[in-house]
Amino acid sequence: MLKRKIEATLLQWKNQSGHNPLVIKGVRQCGKTFIVKQFAQQHYDSVVYVNFALEADKITAFLGNKDVDTILLNLSTLMPEAQFIPGKTCIILDEIQDCPDARTSLKSFKLDGRFDIIATGSLLGVKGYGDKQKKKKNKKLGKNSVPVGYETIISMCPLDFEEFLWANGIRQESIEAVRKCFQREIPVPEGVHYAFQQLFYRYIVVGGLPAAINKYIETNHMGEVATVYKSIIDEYEDDMVKYADKPHIRECFESIPAQLAKENKKFQYATIKKGARASQYAGSLQWLEDAGIIHRCYNTEIPELPLDGNAKPEVFKVYPTDIGILMAMLDPGTRADVLQGNLFGYKGAIFEGIMADFLHKKGQNLYYYHKDGGLELDFLIRQNGECVPCEVKSTSNKAKSVKSVLAHPEKYHITQALKFGDYNVGRDGAILTVPSYMGFFLEFEGIEDFDLPILDIDEVNRLASTMSFEQ
Repeated sequence: MLKRKIEATLLQWKNQSGHNPLVIKGVRQCGKTFIVKQFAQQHYDSVVYVNFALEADKITAFLGNKDVDTILLNLSTLMPEAQFIPGKTCIILDEIQDCPDARTSLKSFKLDGRFDIIATGSLLGVKGYGDKQKKKKNKKLGKNSVPVGYETIISMCPLDFEEFLWANGIRQESIEAVRKCFQREIPVPEGVHYAFQQLFYRYIVVGGLPAAINKYIETNHMGEVATVYKSIIDEYEDDMVKYADKPHIRECFESIPAQLAKENKKFQYATIKKGARASQYAGSLQWLEDAGIIHRCYNTEIPELPLDGNAKPEVFKVYPTDIGILMAMLDPGTRADVLQGNLFGYKGAIFEGIMADFLHKKGQNLYYYHKDGGLELDFLIRQNGECVPCEVKSTSNKAKSVKSVLAHPEKYHITQALKFGDYNVGRDGAILTVPSYMGFFLEFEGIEDFDLPILDIDEVNRLASTMSFEQ
């Protein structure tokens, strides 16, 4: 079984008093169903599992009245073996996007409070999905009403590199030892460095989708991994046909390798096909993002904080949500080329893709800086209150753009940079060079975790009372 970080999040949710029903969204085949069922079986006396995609008859249990007792009566009729024990039962509503009425009922379950609910869905971010489903099935399923304030929503990604290391038997203390090298800016011992490099390249070719990782561990054969990804890509493209009302989604998706092959990797609609325009394809690209299949990396006006405030919404690159998806979209034999170092020009796109993978799975939005004339910074991140460029090099090439901005702090306000590539830890002035596999060690500021200073309101009022405006 693959160890996942989200297990700690699920336990924290369960132990929180008065918690809302939990909704887990994420790209299809990232492991939502498996981890939720495993968690529920470990922490509850009774588990009631409903999969709306496979058991369409269960949809009827949520039609009509949304009070909990009516729903339980309906489910008991359809599932005589189910046990609903107050305080000890977890009800799993899988593929909840196929039953909008079940999503609406989460408010009733929250107010009732007797049962824990975990819902999962692969297309929950797609606007109008429920309406599309109603038209497709020609059923009166009610309104797709999201119970705002009565559910907790979290996102789940495919496995990140650290989880991949766990799956390969690397102990946490080994990871922490390498992390200390990153933090202290000292080289990793050669034997450990070589092993992490090899695992890093394996992560690139295997990706983070659980079915592919399990097949790799079971067989150690890339052909078997490729077969798994073909099935997953087919499933994604089936969704694009079945559930979307945008005609060009598949064309947008299949253009991604060509978009990243360009020297300037900015997403261009004309790359999809000659004459394509944003007015035709923007909605299709948005569908892919809402479905969690891709994410965008936005160009910024200037390399300064706040990054989102300086982003250009119309200028962006596009990366698949998992590096394994990108590899699966390339020519047969590309995985072998990666492992053997024979990628030539496209290697840069793959290394940018893996950094996008690292940052996205850390919960970060993606930004880069490109200026006409050739100045480009691959990624911009926020570190310790500063904007820090991250350069991604597939070889030991010099980071000319980084050195240019560092040479002019009065103009770019950049004082330090990170350079990731095929080498060990070292420092060159303001540039910290590190192995590419260390990208997952980057840490980011979360919700503002600080207290505001206490104001003495009584003193403010006292001082205000002494103010005189007499002339």
